[in-house]
Amino acid sequence: KPDGVTVTIDLEGLAQRVMPVPVEPNNYRDLAINATRLFWKEVSVDTERKQKLMALEIKADPIEPKTVIAEIQSYELSFDGKKLLVRKNGDFYVLDADKEAPKEKELEKKKVDLSNWAFSIHPRDEWRQMLIEAWRLERDYFYDRNLHGVDWPTLLEKHLPLVERVTDRDELSNLIAQLVGELAALHTFVGMGDRRNAQDRIGIASLGAALTRTEGGYRIEHLYQHDPDYPDRAGPLTRPEVALQVGDVIESINGVSLLSVADPAVLLKKQAGQQVLLYVKGPADSDSRPVITTPISHWEAADLRYADWEYRCRQRVEQGGEGKLGYVHLRAMGRDNFTEWVENYDPIFNREGLIIDVRHNRGGNIDSWILEKLLRKAWFFWKPRVGKPFWNMQWAFRGHMVVLCNEHTASDGEAFAEGFRRLGLGPVIGTRTWGGEIWLSMQTWLVDRGIASAAEIGVYGPEGEWLIEGHGVEPDIVVDNLPHSTFNGEDAQLDAAIAHLHERIRGQPVTVPPPPTYPNKAFDYSNS
Repeated sequence: KPDGVTVTIDLEGLAQRVMPVPVEPNNYRDLAINATRLFWKEVSVDTERKQKLMALEIKADPIEPKTVIAEIQSYELSFDGKKLLVRKNGDFYVLDADKEAPKEKELEKKKVDLSNWAFSIHPRDEWRQMLIEAWRLERDYFYDRNLHGVDWPTLLEKHLPLVERVTDRDELSNLIAQLVGELAALHTFVGMGDRRNAQDRIGIASLGAALTRTEGGYRIEHLYQHDPDYPDRAGPLTRPEVALQVGDVIESINGVSLLSVADPAVLLKKQAGQQVLLYVKGPADSDSRPVITTPISHWEAADLRYADWEYRCRQRVEQGGEGKLGYVHLRAMGRDNFTEWVENYDPIFNREGLIIDVRHNRGGNIDSWILEKLLRKAWFFWKPRVGKPFWNMQWAFRGHMVVLCNEHTASDGEAFAEGFRRLGLGPVIGTRTWGGEIWLSMQTWLVDRGIASAAEIGVYGPEGEWLIEGHGVEPDIVVDNLPHSTFNGEDAQLDAAIAHLHERIRGQPVTVPPPPTYPNKAFDYSNS
């Protein structure tokens, strides 16, 4: 507040003096106010999460919020409330807070010209500052104020001299990692920042298939599959307009013979998203035929391979479960996995057994949401005139359940597995999990937008012991997937889950109780 100004807040009756802002409900954040207007960011509810700066004049009706600038990154209102600093597309604009939004041509005149700005930076001084800052962030954010009993000031003294030997950001990250690693806590990540990136990096594309060199070209040994309910997720060679088969031989890509190069990837450099011409010959074909397809990036190829594994697991459960068992895999526990859960759970919620697979789960924070769904209990049944009975609570699972985990189950995937067991929902099968259960906010950023995260929120149970951290979740039934058998397509953990559920169903069948006899409410008129 300005010098000489005294601010007094009358707390008595404050709640009764609150007035709603007359705008439609939406996704709003970063409210600011001056003498004449309210300002806020409106964030779109789609996946693009676009933000725009909105303003509402404080006056009597009619009241209508107006867009100041669309697709911004951030904004700030000046201390005196007269100016707005808006960031859009990496540029800064200074606007008058009490005037109408400038038009597109006028907006360019409001841009802050930073083209002549230049700074002298001594990298090693900056690296030294970042190491100290990472040390401070751990000191101030770590969940244990005693920092696991380590001598934190002395550790800084030991590591600071090593800055003189650092030659780039990656080496600094390594040094920071050595320092923060002394706290012996998982969920401590070091990375990003002002790293060197080669400008001539060449992206590798993929056809979404396993290929083997053979006479005439490369034979398709396996085509990575996808859930057929989602045709847009198909790989390049399994799309209907391409529809290649295992055993087909790809002879050339864009006119170049595959046998003339060491690997097909050589001919797919920088081809992700670009159409390529293949010549393909089937086992029964006398001549090769042209095929046009669009390769995918190596990231998309990795995702497709993962989807192939998920789909094969689901098929294995469908076949081995004899139609009685359902299968849901969760890759992670983030906002995208809400949809993943609904897509896979809703079609099979009325099965007699359920396998929830959190192997390779990367974590997040939706364990409570999923456990809440699984805790629902059916307590009455509806019987329509036509059709089978169904129950409330809606989507409650009435059968037997198990969770699959392994050494790659991490963070919130581990919390889910432990919660599933502690809440009595069923056993956990697999191998001991990663062991990271001190949660964090990922807000400990350094000056170059790198991060040295702090493990901020510990987890303990009602028995008064810290949970999971440094050890992991111990399965109730230990089953390991051995490397050689797994390479050959076996899945001992999934097979154990199927066998366990069949045994439970035999011992305790899951049936819908039959409806009672319909009431007879006929009136005997003969005695009236």
